[in-house]
Amino acid sequence: MTASADAASGARLSPVARAKAILGGSAGNLVEWYDWFAYAAFTLYFAPAFFPKGDQTVQLLQAAAVFFLGFVARPVGAWLMGMYADHAGRRAALSASVALMCGGALIIAVTPGFNAIGLWAPAILLFARVLQGLSVGGEYGASATYMSEMAGKNRRGFWSSFHYVTLIAGQLIALGVLIVLQRTLGEAELKAWGWRIPFIIGAILAVVVFWIRRGLEESIAFKRSAQRESLSRGQVASAAVFLALTVIAGVLGVTTGPLAKPGQYLGALFLLAFFVSLIVPLVRRHPRESLLIMGLTAGGSLTFYVYTTYMQKFLVNTAGFSKGQASEISALSMIGFMLAQPLAGWLSDRLGRKPMLILAFGGGALTIWPIMTGISHATSVSSALALILAGMAFQSCYTSISAVVKAEMFPAEIRALGVALPYALANVLFGGTAEMVALAFKHEEMESAFYLYVAAVMTVGLVCSVLLKDTMRNSLIHED
Repeated sequence: MTASADAASGARLSPVARAKAILGGSAGNLVEWYDWFAYAAFTLYFAPAFFPKGDQTVQLLQAAAVFFLGFVARPVGAWLMGMYADHAGRRAALSASVALMCGGALIIAVTPGFNAIGLWAPAILLFARVLQGLSVGGEYGASATYMSEMAGKNRRGFWSSFHYVTLIAGQLIALGVLIVLQRTLGEAELKAWGWRIPFIIGAILAVVVFWIRRGLEESIAFKRSAQRESLSRGQVASAAVFLALTVIAGVLGVTTGPLAKPGQYLGALFLLAFFVSLIVPLVRRHPRESLLIMGLTAGGSLTFYVYTTYMQKFLVNTAGFSKGQASEISALSMIGFMLAQPLAGWLSDRLGRKPMLILAFGGGALTIWPIMTGISHATSVSSALALILAGMAFQSCYTSISAVVKAEMFPAEIRALGVALPYALANVLFGGTAEMVALAFKHEEMESAFYLYVAAVMTVGLVCSVLLKDTMRNSLIHED
């Protein structure tokens, strides 16, 4: 038997072993995203606790800014954990990422409010959110890579779709906790202390998953990869310098003196330089793959956050639904969205990845304006829900295969980094800013212009889908 044939034979997993690996890897993904989305789900209640009293939209903007800064940390986590996953193994990176998430959730749960410790409250909240950003940034690449490598060639689209099933399930659990607390506690109690409960739950679940992940089987693709990625001292040095300059400029930017404005502009410039220093080595080695992933992620992540985390606020602030109704609409729509993932993943195994992506971005760009306009004028829960599900149907054609498409583009020795870093950078620029951009348009009474912005970014994803080779037929995952 040849070496390649022997490798192929040894690489095959039994159905039970494959399902165990997929479920084991996805359990941590669920907890990671529960903790991440708990922040967004409970923003309406904890924003007054951490930020000075004022207009509700202004408080939401401040909380959204912290949400965005958590996104800023994600490329750092993607870079560090991606390199770690490609060097030490997928299992080690998965365990490290869930440990960071546990720490971030616990800190948020126990931090006193603004009235008790003043500006320390939002500062500690920011620190905790950065920890969670590092965690999620590392989680995506490691879990997407692990699940795609363990899925098997013939049903890789189907099995890897559970990456988004558990991502959505994490958000659903966060919404479920929100609905239960809304039904059992009064609004005053939720704002006073009830919002801390979901973060305590998240920290406890993270401990359980850390133990589960320590027992996972390492992927065959990593075991058989002959090469290992190593950090370049030059890249580390340049990234450290730009990060330090960003922090210094950011500190100046929050002062009230004459250096505030220059500090803000320099902070943005140094942050951009920092991101460039992270991505340039990868782009040099894999330019087409890196840029295509960034384009797909820009459209996919922006639309995902519009229909999920921002939608709850949109239903309250624009459509006029109560907070309880908005939570229930969001929960029902997410259940439908979650159930659609395996079906869309299964279709990609038969039709190919490329046709699904073209449908996702083409259909999404054409329908975002009428869907958002219709929701803003909806007068019943059922009509708003139907419109959201229509948009999510197109979105499912991307989300179900987003992990596997990225993983199939890269060789094993750089796969986790290649999946994680371009995704995280595009997420910062488009997913992380979705709420801030939407609320800023609303604050200026130009909310409908936001729909055009989303359509334009989705069009970029459509162009990338057309240029992309069908990764199902050109996959670089050879171990099955």
